[in-house]
Amino acid sequence: MTQTSPSGSTPAEAEAFLNAHPEIEAFDIVLTDANGIGRGKIIRRHELMSFYTGGRHLPISILGLDICGEDVHETGLIWDQGDGDLRAWPIPGSLKPLHGTTPPRGEVLMSMYHLDGSRMTSDPRHALSRQVEALAAEGLHASAAFELEFFLLSNDRGPDGRVQPARAVLDGRASTKTEVYSVDHLHGFMPLFSDVYAAAEKAGIKAETLISEYAPGQYELTLHYREDVMQAADDLIRLKRIVRLQARMHGLTACFMAKPVEQYAGSGMHVHVSLRDDAGRNIFTEESEGQWNEPIRHAIGGLRATMGESMLVFAPHANSWRRFANQSYAPVSPTWGVNNRSVALRIPAGDKRARRVEHRPSGVDANPYLVAATVLAGIRHGLRNRIDPGPETTGNGYDVEVPDLPIPADWRMAIAAAKGSAFLKDALGEDMHRTFTAIKAAEYARVARTIADVDYDLYLHTV
Repeated sequence: MTQTSPSGSTPAEAEAFLNAHPEIEAFDIVLTDANGIGRGKIIRRHELMSFYTGGRHLPISILGLDICGEDVHETGLIWDQGDGDLRAWPIPGSLKPLHGTTPPRGEVLMSMYHLDGSRMTSDPRHALSRQVEALAAEGLHASAAFELEFFLLSNDRGPDGRVQPARAVLDGRASTKTEVYSVDHLHGFMPLFSDVYAAAEKAGIKAETLISEYAPGQYELTLHYREDVMQAADDLIRLKRIVRLQARMHGLTACFMAKPVEQYAGSGMHVHVSLRDDAGRNIFTEESEGQWNEPIRHAIGGLRATMGESMLVFAPHANSWRRFANQSYAPVSPTWGVNNRSVALRIPAGDKRARRVEHRPSGVDANPYLVAATVLAGIRHGLRNRIDPGPETTGNGYDVEVPDLPIPADWRMAIAAAKGSAFLKDALGEDMHRTFTAIKAAEYARVARTIADVDYDLYLHTV
């Protein structure tokens, strides 16, 4: 019996795909959890139609897992609800072939719903939907694009036990230099990146500029600007999976830790955001070049005012906080400026018709749905309350202290700030806020009780 999908997906989409791709034998069906991890199943070709006609039962606990896949009982999603099944439904337009799989497979993203068809609001994608709909009710629509920074590492550790940059897949050449913007260095990885681009094209993702970044083994891929912020977040989720899979197929490890190498810059996930009105006009566009209008100033004001209590979303893991170091291209205070990469909120130079805010605090380990939801909520907060952003930062933003807008000093303080934040509860929704902060608190406890190698180095023979 065919049921009406609450996500808007239709069996016709699956039927057309199967007819167009007779070679595909199986499908990854993927739900994104609070940590941005893709969880789900691999189903066979003959099971796809039933997924589109009736959804797929999954346990409610799948959205209450920590980074290790362990249940976090404090989320209230496990035994409080009997760990019952909910129903996941396909996301319309997300059914795509995967590149280079043997035998050929496809992939479809999904979201979680209650059995009555209402949204399961501990699903991160639904948190972003809430903010998109809230903006639409105010006559505004967000366009966005994410930047993806990551490391390509050897599968083997170095003699010191630390990770080491991957050798070029073209000829095995090794480099431990900071090959920033080196085109020749990129040539050694073109067989891999050619596969990444091919996979992105199959997935309907417009992956664009490739850069050798500011650390040995670090790279950046930029994504085409999307008129729909949800599509931008979907693109980022899929591109991470693509890069990880293609690197693995070439014998390398794609690393999305925020700070995998202590002496070099970490990896960010900057998000560029603009707002259109119902007539399609970019409301951030100024009348005269460099004369910033009230909407963009108020948007920045809202993002500055809410940054401290939102940092757990932007830096959700223990390792995330190691990225924030002076002069490491990771902003350490809620500053804003124009064409300045040392600030947290940057207005990029360029055509004023494409005016936007670049939000720079997030690490690449953050969940793009939650980042986008929190950024949109911050912008809405600024617009509604007409918050002045204060003076623009010129010069070195790392030298600027903002005592009236404190940022948590570490992960533990960020968890406490997030738990007590009425703003973040509104940004994510009550259920997602409870789920996310409970998972982070459980992960903090796991890390805090773990004895690290540095403890033995410092204290074993000395205290």
